[in-house]
Amino acid sequence: MNSFTLDGAAIPFAPGQTVLQAALAAGRYIPHLCYHPEFKPHGSCKLCTVKADGHSIAACTLPARAGLTVESHTEEMDALRRTLVQMLFAEGNHFCPSCEKSGNCLLQALGYDLGVMTAGFRHLFPDRQVDASHPDIWIDFNRCILCEPCVRASCEIDAKCVFALSGRGIDKHLVVNSESGRLADTNIALTDKAVTVCPVGAILAKRVGFAVPIGKRRFDASPISAQALADAPRPLMPAQPCASCEDGK
Repeated sequence: MNSFTLDGAAIPFAPGQTVLQAALAAGRYIPHLCYHPEFKPHGSCKLCTVKADGHSIAACTLPARAGLTVESHTEEMDALRRTLVQMLFAEGNHFCPSCEKSGNCLLQALGYDLGVMTAGFRHLFPDRQVDASHPDIWIDFNRCILCEPCVRASCEIDAKCVFALSGRGIDKHLVVNSESGRLADTNIALTDKAVTVCPVGAILAKRVGFAVPIGKRRFDASPISAQALADAPRPLMPAQPCASCEDGK
């Protein structure tokens, strides 16, 4: 079985796997945010950026290949990830103590895991309209991080294409695909995949907020690094000795 090296350890991989997929399957965590196993990776958030043979690249889109040398958990890479998380917090209105997603939010959990203590940048405090027009679902556009799982789930799984991203750069934003731009004028349903894949508190079901008490929320039990490995595909593939190690040890 072919393998590449991740932070000095040999990681086996199957044909077609990316570096991120192979690492998770082998029980090695690379921080990530926009990656979802049900969709083709597209590398929008860049949280999974690693050094591969000396070049910075998103691990979720990098095809695994034999002999590749990958560095992930270095001070340089973790500092980059902390900066990216800080930028996401500063760009939107992420007030964790008052957010219904607190304790179940991937962005918040990554902040804890990476040791992010402050936003580090001037907050933009965007003033984006909240859409509560639908009887069962509401959207807080101020919390959207433009990661795209809702867009892809709505088109590829729900076959409705309710959401899309519009604009470029700082003006890029999530839109609802209806003539009025309101969620109530779409055929979205509470059971749609697009409603459940949002990693932050942007798309939420009504009348459910704060139902889980502090101490029993998802990331109260264990950090995101442990949760990601628990959710990764199994069974584990057998590890291979590093080619540079003496006597295969």
